[in-house]
Amino acid sequence: MKRLRLWDDQGVKKMEDLSKRSAKAFGGANGKAPGGANGTSALPWVQHPAQAVIHNGDLGSQRRRIALYSHDTMGLGHKRRNLLIAQALAYSPAQPVTLIITGVGEASTFMKPSGVDYLALPALRKDLDGQYDSRSLHVSLQELITLRARVIRTALEAFEPDVLIVDNVPRGAVGELNPTLAYLRARGHTRCVLGLRDVLDDPTTVYHEWRRAANEDTIREYYDMVWVYGDPAVYNPVREYHFPPDVAAKVRYAGYLDQRLRLKFTETEGSDPLAALSLPPGRLVLCCVGGGQDGGRLAEAFAAAQLPPQTNGVLLTGPFMPREMQQRLRQCVAAQPRLRVLEFVREPALLLQQADRVIAMGGYNTVCEVLSFEKQALIVPRVRPRREQLIRAERLHALGLLDVLHPDQLSPGTLTEWLARDLGPLPRIHDRIDLSGLTRLPHLLGEVLAGRRYPAQSPLHEGSL
Repeated sequence: MKRLRLWDDQGVKKMEDLSKRSAKAFGGANGKAPGGANGTSALPWVQHPAQAVIHNGDLGSQRRRIALYSHDTMGLGHKRRNLLIAQALAYSPAQPVTLIITGVGEASTFMKPSGVDYLALPALRKDLDGQYDSRSLHVSLQELITLRARVIRTALEAFEPDVLIVDNVPRGAVGELNPTLAYLRARGHTRCVLGLRDVLDDPTTVYHEWRRAANEDTIREYYDMVWVYGDPAVYNPVREYHFPPDVAAKVRYAGYLDQRLRLKFTETEGSDPLAALSLPPGRLVLCCVGGGQDGGRLAEAFAAAQLPPQTNGVLLTGPFMPREMQQRLRQCVAAQPRLRVLEFVREPALLLQQADRVIAMGGYNTVCEVLSFEKQALIVPRVRPRREQLIRAERLHALGLLDVLHPDQLSPGTLTEWLARDLGPLPRIHDRIDLSGLTRLPHLLGEVLAGRRYPAQSPLHEGSL
């Protein structure tokens, strides 16, 4: 397959001119992308000459190819984060061809732009003790991992990505990326990026898990760069997890991912999920429990809480909540004219932007939505099998950006009390923390592509499961 060379100075100028024309088309006559700290966030335009290595389809016959992998064993967070990254890159002047490899079979229900598609793996599941098993297939864990590993490698051999972006787990779930990482490094063409959320877990747990999985050695050998989707002023994983200098040197802080851009990437006309609920006029409280697998306690507490006068409540259960739990919730709210239950909406941000208050679990995407839309929020974090959500919520609470309730204190009464409390003015979150992650990704992608290309190594052990 013919590949692109790095551009010369003339090519850089062409890309900069293209970026200005694109920004003008979307942002107005001044040629700038729309938005700022207090307005709707800008689309992610090229911001650095290193972007010149990303070839736009209008200037040549071949676009760069990007693959994104997420293991997706609990909830929808990894999948939704990868989709947002793919959307941001698709709407930038780079316009790469993107394949999202996901463990969520429901991926096809999410909107995707032209040039982006999914490959759904047979699904894994993680229980509250952190143990993996098959979500649907009646096969052993080893059989499932072997199947997933072969699908991933075969797909990437055929797709030949310029960059592989791996979400959160350096070796993939149960080491399923080992053969693929070794193959890509031996071939010498694909650059590999590890994308990390702001918080992984408490430092002691991360130390033992990463040591057992040899994650630092994996980063040294196979990864060209590590992107952190967070602000080190909130949580600095390099310091908190004591990354060694050679691993820390590969880290780039992108900033949190501004979830308001989801609405730019979504066909919103006629798709307002709130309009279809026939609620009476009033304020809106939204309760979100992520994918719903372990959100039953929060959902039941919210359904039994007392809403303030002239206030409506919407409970979004998620597609993984057990059916019997969903049925109990629907029976509970049947006699409450201001309360509704929704199982799934294609774009939750459409609901969240209209909410006056939010009660939610503390997953990365949900918290980013709360921050992006500057909502008054109460986070009731998951504390098993990881303490990631609790750590994130406590750090943001210390900055005065949201409220946090430990799940041991969860009850209808504590939710009722928070809903009745005067919380004061809305937080000015965009003035406090970095939410520019999506605008930096095209530059970071260009930096990866412009970096030193690893030579093929022979022989190289191709990994084992």
